[in-house]
Order: sequence, then structure tokens, then C-alpha cells
Amino acid sequence: MVSPSVATRADTARVTWRVVARLALMVLALLFLIVPHLAYRAIGRPSPMVMAFLNAAGWIAGLRIRTTGTRLRRDVLFVANHVSWLDILALGGAARSAFVSKAEVEATPLVGWLADQNRTIYVQREAKREIHNQTNSLREALARGRPVTLFPEGTTGPGDGLLPFRPSLLQAVIPTPPDLQVQPVFLDYGEEAPDIAWLDPESGLDNFKRLLSRKRPIPLTIHYLEPLPDETERDRKILAEAARAAIAAEMAATARPSAAAHHRL
Repeated sequence: MVSPSVATRADTARVTWRVVARLALMVLALLFLIVPHLAYRAIGRPSPMVMAFLNAAGWIAGLRIRTTGTRLRRDVLFVANHVSWLDILALGGAARSAFVSKAEVEATPLVGWLADQNRTIYVQREAKREIHNQTNSLREALARGRPVTLFPEGTTGPGDGLLPFRPSLLQAVIPTPPDLQVQPVFLDYGEEAPDIAWLDPESGLDNFKRLLSRKRPIPLTIHYLEPLPDETERDRKILAEAARAAIAAEMAATARPSAAAHHRL
């Protein structure tokens, strides 16, 4: 059953002057950064313009980010809860992370191109014939040392707790490559989490318009938790359970509404 609040969100999403202004600023930021970005790509060097754009787009959208804990810089797989498309702007900008994403994103106009610029790894979760190639793509990305983020819930959650973590999404890193560490990350929108969350039946476009039309800023605390012990990285189910338990514990420690509900794995 669809909650009345979610249904209302989908019904009332509209284009306001604030949406237009923020979208225009994002486009200007993209146009300003695209030439130096392409220049970096032309000479075969990593482009810092991707991180700059994600940071700028997040700020324009209203994100105000603070962090806790120690972020690993290289040879790390971030395992995070997933609440909103804003998560991509936040971790892509603050942690310089690439992402594992569903294959449909690649075919989305403009969004797919932007995802490609950030070296997104695409997976077709139902295509068993592609599992080997997808595993190799992820392991190659991790072998280059750049941080990669995986959302093992497999979708965006309600913001007031955790959905079950899907061990199958972690299969590609079992056994983990040498020197790789798995670091759980709790994305904490605090009291705003239920309002930020992107849930059915609200479409991605409606959620985008609704969040860009907000008057208030969107506070986000990124909690970088302790890396998981090596012994958890030998089995995908153990790894999923350990990562979820670490994030759930941090949720409880914050004593906020975003930590109120916990679903058993």
C-alpha cells in the first residue's frame, strides 16, 4: 500500500522558479568545467573536473555536507546505505568515488554520459551471462586504486532504516583483491531523511523537481566507519551482514529519526 505522503509527493511535483534557477546553475557549472575536463581526457590523465562538478551540483541542489571518521583514499570499496540520487553527488564529490550502477543508467540521456565521465561500472542484475564480464569490470576498477561505492540495498531506502543488503551484489569482490579494504559508510540526512528519500511511486523526475524546489538546505553527515576485518571478506553473506551491522550500529548511535527503524536481514 502506498502511503499518502508518498502519493502526495508524486502528485504535487512541479517546476518552480527555484527548480529552474538551480538547474540553470548546474548547466553553467557543467559548461564551465567541460572544456578542461575534455582536455584532461585528451592527454590521458584523470580529470579533477568530475569531482568539481559533483561538488558544485550538490551545493547548488542544497547539500551541506560534513564528515566524521577517517576516509580511505585508495584501494577501498565503500559500502553505503542508499537514500537519494543526492548520494551520488555527495560521495562522488567528497570521496572522489566511482559507482556501481544498474545498466539502465547508461542508456539514460545526459545522465548516462555524466555517469560515464565518472567511470561508472554498470551491472545487469538479471543477466547471468554477463556476470563474469561485470565481475572483471569491477575488479579492474578496484585494481586501479580509485575508490568505488556500492549500494548493497540495491535501491533507495526510506531513510528511516536499512533495507536488507543483497549479498549477490558483493559477489564480484569475493575474494577481495590484494590490499583492498571494505569501508562501511553511513549517509545520514538526519531528521530530513524521510523527506529526502526517493520511493515508489514517485518518479525520478518528480523527486528531482521536488528536492530542487526545497527552500531549506539539505544537511548530510557522511560517517566513514572502521574498515571491515579481513575475515569478513571471504564470504559474500558474511561481508553483507558485517557491513549492514556496522551501518545499523552507527544509525542507532546517532539517536535521530533516521536511525529509528531497523529491518532484520
